[in-house]
Amino acid sequence: MDLNLRDVRAFVAVAQTGSFTRAATRLHLSQPALTVQIRRLEEIVGVRLFDRNSRNVALTPAGRELLPVLQKSLHDMEQVLVDARALADGSSGTVRIACLPTFAASLLPDLIRDLRKTVPRAGFHVRDVVASMVNTLVRNEEVDIGLTGGETLDSAFDVLYSGVDRLVAVCPKAHRFARRRRIGLEDLASVPLVLTAQGTSVRAVVDAAFANARCTPVIACEPTYMMTAVAMVRGGLGVTILPATAREVQAEPGLVVRPIDDPRFVRPIALIKKRGRTLPPLTEQFVAALAGRIGDREG
Repeated sequence: MDLNLRDVRAFVAVAQTGSFTRAATRLHLSQPALTVQIRRLEEIVGVRLFDRNSRNVALTPAGRELLPVLQKSLHDMEQVLVDARALADGSSGTVRIACLPTFAASLLPDLIRDLRKTVPRAGFHVRDVVASMVNTLVRNEEVDIGLTGGETLDSAFDVLYSGVDRLVAVCPKAHRFARRRRIGLEDLASVPLVLTAQGTSVRAVVDAAFANARCTPVIACEPTYMMTAVAMVRGGLGVTILPATAREVQAEPGLVVRPIDDPRFVRPIALIKKRGRTLPPLTEQFVAALAGRIGDREG
């Protein structure tokens, strides 16, 4: 026979009130039911816990020794229940997400702030990595959700949201492209380009667009990070191609952004989870907010 929460709660209530009648009232039990619980507890621990007669209830020496131990156990068990219920109703928990750096810098700060207004106990574990690593982290269950780029055809994933991120050309204000309203693929092929490194989702889209047009771009530099690409453009090394949502672009007053007049310069994006895995309620809330925010940007 194992110790259970009801029996421990009954013992503590009788010890605190000094009365089976008052303890039964506190616990919303009949007095006979409470007596059964106390007897069961005494059988489990193998010792009498209360001396009682028609007038008085008092702890035995063994009962006095056990009271602080069982009070702590009761508090710990009740706290476990509180924490479990908070996880179940979404009022607590940790959102574990892997995300493309573009969105980690532009979308996540506001989303995290907004969620913490309604769920102050929300925690966040954020990995800002390239698309291939997003997929790996989700597959290995190091995160629960991933915001990734490129086509997501892997059967290991469930796609929670899909959309697109349009790419733009970024150049200095003094560049000849700055006087154009739109830039075509043939224009991009005529100038040195600063392209993010292979393995990034943006580079995959750019390479596919040029390959489809049977055109070879002139690549001046291949940095890993968008911030580095922007710095190289600012230094006059070439034109870069980045997502329109990139915060690195928005923060550069000396650069201009021009739309690319070619439907191939669009990066698919997807919010994914591992197939067959259940998301925590708090993460479900975050997924809904994130999908809504991405949809607003696309609209």
